Amino acid sequence: MSTRWNDFNRTLIADMRANGGRASSGPFKGRDVLVLHTKGAKSGQPRETPLAYFPENGYYLIIASKGGAPTNPSWYHNLATNPNVTVEVLGETIPAKARITAGDERDKLFAKVGAKSPAFLEYQQKTTRTIPVVVLEPIK
Repeated sequence: MSTRWNDFNRTLIADMRANGGRASSGPFKGRDVLVLHTKGAKSGQPRETPLAYFPENGYYLIIASKGGAPTNPSWYHNLATNPNVTVEVLGETIPAKARITAGDERDKLFAKVGAKSPAFLEYQQKTTRTIPVVVLEPIK
């Protein structure tokens, strides 16, 4: 990931932490954004990634779109290897288990997200890969 993106992500995370889990400015202001904590698939090092999320029946849906790039984002590989994650949502830190959806479940959830945020549908049109939908299930 480029230094520019790392700086953007660090600034966004700091802003969210200072404002009860909400972005106070920039492109994510007014959107539902969480901070996903993963363990690096190769390095084992902790990683933090801000991501748009969509609440669904007590779970959090996240989309591994990478803007329609031909490859999945790093955070996706991290949680595929180590599905026990932590999420920061609205100022609360929650342990969760990541579950990658497939088939009809994936398609239905992707359509639901696309209806709320059409940019994801556009990302799918830009790539030949099937963009993954991940369910983050809070661990009670």
